[in-house]
Amino acid sequence: MSNIQKKTDVLLIGAGVMSATLGSILKELAPDWEIKVFEKLSKPGEESSNEWNNAGTGHAALCELNYTSEKSDGSIDISKATTINEHFQLSRQFWSYLVKSNLIRNPQDFIMPIPHMSLVQGEKNVTFLKKRFEALSKNPLFQGMEYSDRPEKLKEWIPLIMEGRTSKEPIAATKIDSGTDVNFGALTRMLFDHLKSQNVEINYNHSVKNLKRTSDGSWEVKVHNMNSGKVENHTAKFVFIGGGGGSLPLLQKTGIPESKHIGGFPVSGLFMVCNNPEVVAQHHAKVYGKAKVGAPPMSVPHLDTRYIDNKKTLLFGPFAGFSPKFLKTGSNFDLLGSVKPNNLFTMLAAGVKEMSLTKYLIQQVMLSNEKRLEELREFIPNAKSGDWDIVVAGQRVQVIKDTDAGKGTLQFGTEVVTAADGSIAALLGASPGASTAVHVMLEILEKCYPQHMEEWKPKIKEMIPSYGVSLMENAELFEEIHNSTAQTLGLNQRDRSTINSWDAKTKHG
Repeated sequence: MSNIQKKTDVLLIGAGVMSATLGSILKELAPDWEIKVFEKLSKPGEESSNEWNNAGTGHAALCELNYTSEKSDGSIDISKATTINEHFQLSRQFWSYLVKSNLIRNPQDFIMPIPHMSLVQGEKNVTFLKKRFEALSKNPLFQGMEYSDRPEKLKEWIPLIMEGRTSKEPIAATKIDSGTDVNFGALTRMLFDHLKSQNVEINYNHSVKNLKRTSDGSWEVKVHNMNSGKVENHTAKFVFIGGGGGSLPLLQKTGIPESKHIGGFPVSGLFMVCNNPEVVAQHHAKVYGKAKVGAPPMSVPHLDTRYIDNKKTLLFGPFAGFSPKFLKTGSNFDLLGSVKPNNLFTMLAAGVKEMSLTKYLIQQVMLSNEKRLEELREFIPNAKSGDWDIVVAGQRVQVIKDTDAGKGTLQFGTEVVTAADGSIAALLGASPGASTAVHVMLEILEKCYPQHMEEWKPKIKEMIPSYGVSLMENAELFEEIHNSTAQTLGLNQRDRSTINSWDAKTKHG
């Protein structure tokens, strides 16, 4: 076992969409910097970024009801929805820049236009949805949203969901045609191909074992080369930990004060995938429902049209589950190993607080296929068991930390942890994650490279024209950017020929 010492400017841990995005942005801003990537698996985008391990929704808060909440006075708080939408627009702009600059090609291989819909049943939920629609449709970011509680209209929009529906309960939906389906696995692979062509050193089958601070403030990263069995020491001025569920244990190894009092709770998921092309062809939307009482936000049921492996598919889920692993390819000791003296009380407090979540997860784990089918039939009344298979989705590690809301609060979002001196950053958490990758990386650059931001700003503005500007408050700029990115990414309605050819392929198997 030999010990090899190597130096670099930037070291990225994990070959997922986050590292791919940060690497791609940095290559535009500082082309001379040396960047190295270390990934435990044999290729990029195989864990959280993989197309079978996430919902593929271009999260712009167009259909996700958990991003809009009802306040005590009955009004709807849309602040989280507008923030997430703004963040997604940054991603669209950066992807457009990459396509226009010929740095990546064939955007239809990773992003497709698909209507985003919210669907609810019951008088109380219908009232909420109507109020939500009224609040959002006044906002330029949500222009084009439609609402209907008329069954005839809903039959036009979602024939598969309305067929055979016997319930007399009120039902309503909103629909917006500017939604997208994003294949983050394909995008990740494209970005790593681009980085490779830019002389970024990408090391697969390399597992990061430890990180420690050197006397000059750099980081020494101990890496196990799984091919040769050798241990290598790489020193970097800046380290980004973007290892999905595997980020928390590595962050803990850094020993930085910001890594204390943070825990993680792993949640696994299952999707049902339709194997009948005739059923797949009858549905063309991402339809999000409302989470059941006691269920966590990440378990909102949705019926999604997806484009995976050059084929239109239909997925329903997610069904939550529990596994102590932090990654699909992780260890059963991940959860136990993440409990440290500094986060023990944080974790225990969360355990006491989240009894309803624990109960919900146990119920989900115990679900039979018949019970899952019953849940599917709330969306597709005529669903047949033989038309659907089960797919195991990715592991998500929800962040637990002490907040103003109390000790051991479970966070349902994407969290960035950076050292005070900006020498290291880690990404934790789950949805809206990948959709807001560009915003997250800009935030990391602002925190970790403040001394460069002024010189980088013109280039950032070239890549992301709305950088530093609120699109919500600049309706004309939003429209201009939205239209130009739609054109570059092939998302306009006039570009439906691609979709129609995919639909035809699906119908004929």
